[in-house]
Amino acid sequence: MDVPSKTRWRIGVAAWVVAFLMAWGDSSYGADFRLESAGVRGGFSANESGWGFNEAQGFVSWNLPWDWDLGKEWYLQTRLDLSAGWLGDDEESAAIGTVGPSLMLGRQRLPLSLDGGISPTILTKHAFGSKDFGSYAQFTSHVGLNWDFAPHWHLSYRFEHMSNANLSEHNPGLNMHVFGLSYRF
Repeated sequence: MDVPSKTRWRIGVAAWVVAFLMAWGDSSYGADFRLESAGVRGGFSANESGWGFNEAQGFVSWNLPWDWDLGKEWYLQTRLDLSAGWLGDDEESAAIGTVGPSLMLGRQRLPLSLDGGISPTILTKHAFGSKDFGSYAQFTSHVGLNWDFAPHWHLSYRFEHMSNANLSEHNPGLNMHVFGLSYRF
């Protein structure tokens, strides 16, 4: 698939911004706000209405200062997630960026955790042939599962739904299966 040079340029700028935030985030804030993980993820459409759509993103997550001990080693951690990448179908593509809060539910010494969240999303293009998302502004919600398979590394799966939340008359939405690999700091 040929990605237009303008889109490649935007993705490149977004990747540099993510890299800068990764390097800066861990040292610029207090101990409670800290870089949690950074990685890559990619996915494909989950149903026929989004057939042919794929995505690839770089992302970073910071732990926020609010967390809760739920007892018996269970905890709930708030996070801030930021991603930048590419979204496209078989013929057209766009840059995509998200930033928003999430919650992670885990248990100490258990290598699995659940997470979910919602992020305001910006697309550089909203019409892809016959598929029109109606607006450059979207919202992406997700629910997922993380597996800490080695020290500092985890694999993830998330189900994502992107929609403009009726900000536009056109609101078809897009459901994606997304897989990721990240390094935990």
